[in-house]
Amino acid sequence: MTDIKGLVGLAFSAAVGMTLVVLACALPAYGGNWTPLIVLVFYILSPIPLLLASRIGDTDVLSGSSNAIKETCLFITTGIVVSAYALPLLLLHIETIQAVPTILVIAGNTWCFLTILIFFIIFNRDDDFDFQMWGS
Repeated sequence: MTDIKGLVGLAFSAAVGMTLVVLACALPAYGGNWTPLIVLVFYILSPIPLLLASRIGDTDVLSGSSNAIKETCLFITTGIVVSAYALPLLLLHIETIQAVPTILVIAGNTWCFLTILIFFIIFNRDDDFDFQMWGS
């Protein structure tokens, strides 16, 4: 039951981060530019390398042990996260969006990526947790 409560809490947390990103796009005082919504792609892509590393490798992704697959997947994930932070700053630099939407998108990025990190901390423990138990 605690896993379901954790999942509901993570869903609420992700909704807060997404609200910040949508708010940055929808504010009419700042042009209502929906270009920063592209960061949603980074939210989808960021956990994929870590999920692949935990599926292929025998070790936990967040553990202290190391192998080539884990290090490569962490490098790719880091590139995705850095790109998610760089995109709003780039849009600010080329004057596509203004400063307030940039700050809101960066706050939404931080909130959503912390939610993804907490997901891996909660659900990546070695306690024989299986997602198929929800299917029955």
